[in-house]
Amino acid sequence: MIWLQAGYCMVLFSAAIKGIPAEILEAARVDGATEIQVFFKIMIPYIMGTIITVTTTIIIFTLKIFDVVWVMTGGQFSTQVIATQFYREYFTAQNAGYGSAIAIVLLVAVIPVMIYNLKQFREGQAFK
Repeated sequence: MIWLQAGYCMVLFSAAIKGIPAEILEAARVDGATEIQVFFKIMIPYIMGTIITVTTTIIIFTLKIFDVVWVMTGGQFSTQVIATQFYREYFTAQNAGYGSAIAIVLLVAVIPVMIYNLKQFREGQAFK
């Protein structure tokens, strides 16, 4: 899953960095800013929408990963994630209460991220 997300994130970050106007970077360097200052004071704030979008996408993909883990290892060999734990408790162990509690924790973890992401898309600040 890491390799799947790495390429996706790099393409988005590359596009965002290439979208920074060269005039802004040149003006900062002419004004005496070091490369570290240019990076932290200009580049990072300019691509903050992309950073937030990529972060929320990775968080959502990570929390919903079930199929890859289940097909490859069945949740064994220390590859347990929250979704496989829910499946084992609810369906295999017939422990509906504990399984439902795990599902609620997963829901509570995903909902704020989704709300924030939808709010950013609605305001048109994503991918700027």
